Amino acid sequence: MHGAIAVHALNDIALFVEVVKAQGFRKAADAMGMPNSTLSRRIGALEKEIGLRLLHRTTRKIELTEAGRIYFERCRRIVDEARLAHEQLGQMLEQPSGVLRASAPVDFATTYLAPLIAEFAGLYPGIDFDLDLAPRRVDLVSEPFDVAIRLGESRDSQLIARKLTSLAPRLYASPGYLERSGEPVRPADLERHACLTVLKADTWTLHDGRRSVAVPVGGRFTLNNVGMIRRLATLDMGILLLQEEVVADELSSGKLRRIMPAWQGTPMPVYAMTETRLLPAKTQRFIEFLSARLARK
Repeated sequence: MHGAIAVHALNDIALFVEVVKAQGFRKAADAMGMPNSTLSRRIGALEKEIGLRLLHRTTRKIELTEAGRIYFERCRRIVDEARLAHEQLGQMLEQPSGVLRASAPVDFATTYLAPLIAEFAGLYPGIDFDLDLAPRRVDLVSEPFDVAIRLGESRDSQLIARKLTSLAPRLYASPGYLERSGEPVRPADLERHACLTVLKADTWTLHDGRRSVAVPVGGRFTLNNVGMIRRLATLDMGILLLQEEVVADELSSGKLRRIMPAWQGTPMPVYAMTETRLLPAKTQRFIEFLSARLARK
């Protein structure tokens, strides 16, 4: 059969998508609570209706034919859209629920996102959280994450990026360090100071609203952990360039204070990254919540 497909075959299309996702008939059948033989027969009927073989069946696994790959890529979106539409209708009667799997940079998450996540959790008691704060960048296509919060420009054009805010880093030091080493008043002064840098950064670019200045910086410590940089700064070991949101606790306690207030670093964008635009309610609400809160900053 070519052209229009019979309405009864739409359910079989959904079954085909589940078989491919599960990488086998048995796993898909178990997940959907139906006999393996019934599932195999339904997929066979779909292939007959289309007139093309979609799957190569072996004793251990299934493999997509070329036609099957094309069909799967198109049909998975249709199935996702239908599932999303079904869920959104259900949301009219109940709160979003389920496990929200999110990835975020550890220092940004623990110092800045934590109170926002706590507030969001209070608003949506039906949502549980599985948070990955590993330093690596998770693969949203092959790993089961709903959303990743990332700082800096995205290099992956396959993902959907929603900009949440931009955060400008500023200069901070401890009272003890400033008492011992003096306080810089202009960018060039930083060359004579101990600067705590991330990942061997040897230049800080600073802006005062009218001009930009690239300043060579250095010191005895180069780190890849913002928490450690903050701690060393409170121990009078040097000047740091970080977002105010990341050093909020140290500022409120007086362990750090801002210096050279007319100058700041290059703003860093914050993005919510997803693999698709077809988002379940839990993910959509989370992104909307973060966007609204961060827009106030």
